Order: sequence, then C-alpha cells, then structure tokens
Amino acid sequence: MTWRWHIAQAAEIRWWERYLRKQDAAGYLERKTQYWRRVLLASGLSLQPGDRVLDACCGPAGIFMALNGQQVDAVDPLIGQYAQRLQVFDRNRYPHVRFFSGRLEDYQSEAAYAHVFCLNAINHVRDMERCMDVLAAVLAPGGCLVMSVDAHRSRLLKYLFRVLPGDILHPHQYDDAGYTAMIECCGLVLLRKEILKEEAVFRHYLYVAQKPL
Repeated sequence: MTWRWHIAQAAEIRWWERYLRKQDAAGYLERKTQYWRRVLLASGLSLQPGDRVLDACCGPAGIFMALNGQQVDAVDPLIGQYAQRLQVFDRNRYPHVRFFSGRLEDYQSEAAYAHVFCLNAINHVRDMERCMDVLAAVLAPGGCLVMSVDAHRSRLLKYLFRVLPGDILHPHQYDDAGYTAMIECCGLVLLRKEILKEEAVFRHYLYVAQKPL
C-alpha cells in the first residue's frame, strides 16, 4: 500500500495542475465555495461561532473555504506543493485557518474538535484504519464526523480496481458496506447517509457520524 500511496500522491498534484490550468481561479473558488455550502446543508449540521473544526486532507480548495467564525485547522500532506504550484491556493486568503503539512496518520491535536470533515479524501490516504482512528480520536464527545467518498456499486469492479491500476488516485477501493463498517469500528454512531451523486461505477456518499458522549 505504501508504494501505491506514493504514486497516488505524485499523480494527485499533477492532476490538480492539469485540471486547474483550464479554470479561471476566481470563478473556480466561487463555485467550490458554493459546493461546500451545499454539502454543509446536506450534512444537517449547525456550526456555531467559535467551534473548533478540522478539515482533514483538505486539498487546495477544501471546506475550510466555506467556514466563517469557526476555529479551523486544515491538514494535508501536499500543503507545501499546493502553495508552490497552484495559483488557487493562497493561505493568506484564509486568516481563520491554521494549515498543517503532514499525513493524517500522524496528526495530533492539542484539543478536541466539535466537527471533523474528511471530504473526498479518505480513500487517498496511506493507512485507512489508522486515519479512521485519528478522525475519531480528535473528535470531542458528542462531536460529528462528516465524510464523503466514492463507493463502488459493483462487487466485481471493486475487486478488479484493487488488483488493477484503474484508479491511480485512490489506493483504497471499498463499497458502502465497507465504509459504514469502518465508521462503526472506530466507535462512531452513523447518524445520516446521503447519496450526493451517482455514476456508472461509483456512488458518492456523504456520511455523518457522531462520537458518543
């Protein structure tokens, strides 16, 4: 899995460069902010001013863009490369956000979070079990994890994608049952599940889970 993760990370930054080369930066950031607002609405959560929030594996245009009034931390192993190579990523636009460059597996927090977001990202990590444990550990009791991910619709394709390099950006390939089991295995209670988008191979799910008091 380690070598697949390193290949995926190298492919990830190249994908962003190619994708954003065709985009108007200001227009892209506005569209992305509106998208995250729709995700927040779909989550059913009400974020309060001053809430501590983690954007885990945030990418260059994560949900941190759409948060206002909260204390936001954002972690991603490619933060340094986003800053150097992508015009859309400028830390100075987000004075309310503390950015941390590093793997989610190694992330530690001095205080717990009321809300943790891991959006379009958990299948990008190196060690998924360790990352799920980290996401649960940094949540305050009663706090919520909001996670979105592409889940396989077909059992056959899930196994083929695990064996063949058909999805280089994502080292992990699971279906809805697999992601649900991971959420429950790290001690969280699944509150809500929404299908955000359906495609031929994947369904894009949004999961909302709570840490028991």
